[in-house]
Amino acid sequence: MTQTIKIKYFTDEIERLCYIGGKSDWIDLRAAKEVVIKAGEFQLIPLGIALELPSGYEAHVVPRSSTFKNYGIIQTNSMGIIDETYCGDNDQWFFPAYALRDTVIRVNDRICQFRIMEHQPVLAFEEVTELVHEDRGGHGSTGKQ
Repeated sequence: MTQTIKIKYFTDEIERLCYIGGKSDWIDLRAAKEVVIKAGEFQLIPLGIALELPSGYEAHVVPRSSTFKNYGIIQTNSMGIIDETYCGDNDQWFFPAYALRDTVIRVNDRICQFRIMEHQPVLAFEEVTELVHEDRGGHGSTGKQ
């Protein structure tokens, strides 16, 4: 079933969002203005869009796999979460970037990506004194004999 999501563009300079079903569940986001950022600086890079997400859903925003290699920036909060209440006429999405080298991000550069996820279900926690499954070996043990 296809979901329709309302989108507002803040500029005509970026390519329109495109969902490539079957190839990736992630949708690329683009810089909406040119940003010059020096090593050690932080900037919010505008992404030129606002979305009206369906009730009960949120967007997860992360860098593309090539973002650091191409631009030398990292996302300051590791992953951005945008919930369905951030949907006003001026609620533009941004990429919070910290530069590890001097760089220029140009309009329309693909710097991050997002996917839409259903909210976590309501959970209850039950305290126990023992978990009855086999131990995996503790933190950092994957792949070690």
